[in-house]
Amino acid sequence: MEIALSVAAVVVLLVTLLPISHNPHWLVRGADFPRLQIAILAAVIIFTALLSFDFVSAWHWLIVQVAGFCVIWQLWWIFPYTRFSASEVRPSEASDALGEISLLTSNVLTSNRNADALLALVAQYQPDVLVTLESDQWWQDRLDVLEKNMPHTMKCPLDNLYGMHVYSKLELDQSEIEFLVEESVPSMHTLLKLRNGQWVRLHFLHPAPPSPTENEESSERDAELLVVGKSVSDCELPVIITGDLNDVAWSATTRLFRKLSGLLDPRVGRGMFNTFHAGIPVLRWPLDHVFHSAHFRLSVIERLPTIGSDHFPLFVRLSFEPDNTRGEVGPSSDAPSLDRVDSIIREKAVSAADVPVPEK
Repeated sequence: MEIALSVAAVVVLLVTLLPISHNPHWLVRGADFPRLQIAILAAVIIFTALLSFDFVSAWHWLIVQVAGFCVIWQLWWIFPYTRFSASEVRPSEASDALGEISLLTSNVLTSNRNADALLALVAQYQPDVLVTLESDQWWQDRLDVLEKNMPHTMKCPLDNLYGMHVYSKLELDQSEIEFLVEESVPSMHTLLKLRNGQWVRLHFLHPAPPSPTENEESSERDAELLVVGKSVSDCELPVIITGDLNDVAWSATTRLFRKLSGLLDPRVGRGMFNTFHAGIPVLRWPLDHVFHSAHFRLSVIERLPTIGSDHFPLFVRLSFEPDNTRGEVGPSSDAPSLDRVDSIIREKAVSAADVPVPEK
């Protein structure tokens, strides 16, 4: 038992320390994802050691101390995404539906053919905007029935797992589809007009993940996320960025993005709302996101039932209340963070100027 717990403690420590290096290799960046699972494993090591050891040996104490450090370190990262943390976005106080916008974001999984399940959720939740990721021509053919009530659309059907579609009840303007970092990975950029006449800048993203079957490093994903964050950092219009970012809410890259963009995360203080993997309960983390500027308060955030994809859909309703959001701020930026952002963006030869800037 001593040998087994020693090996387990070393492995947990290694996985805990790997992300500190900021190395972009997928093995290192992948350690950002299962922080809760690693914390639970470290806690199991401590519990087992307390039952098994007599603690005569200093080595027994060291195993418990290493595992304890890992628990604390991992929980520090995920603590903001628990109900024990203060909410970053306050609940809506308005009753004016004209200032609301609801979004349903769904990575449908290209091979999934259960379009009826998604259409049923759209009928039930009546989102103003539906965003689909991994949607190919087959999905477009099924989703086009929505155009009767959601006539404003953006369509980019692809069979490479990076197709993207937007269906909107609300008017869209200056819509553009761009391939910012990789020529096969699109992003969508547009203005949306709320029912009260207010224009909102929207960006829909689905960068490729670091993985042995995609990109060996996270550089492409990080660059796309950060370059869009940089492009909205000085935007005076309300901003919403949503999609499957293939990164967890607590990663160093997502924190950099939020420091840079100044956008808020409605999950902070409310829960993780894990959207992936829908089929493996013990391996779940938040990959699908909605970030927004301080012009909005939160009315609803909900993870929806499975539609047969490996992602759960995510539903969010925001309320445009610029007079009620003073003092709501996300992580603050600093010089080292900005330098790291510039380094990542330069490496992929992309700039904020490449991001469409729809504006009124």
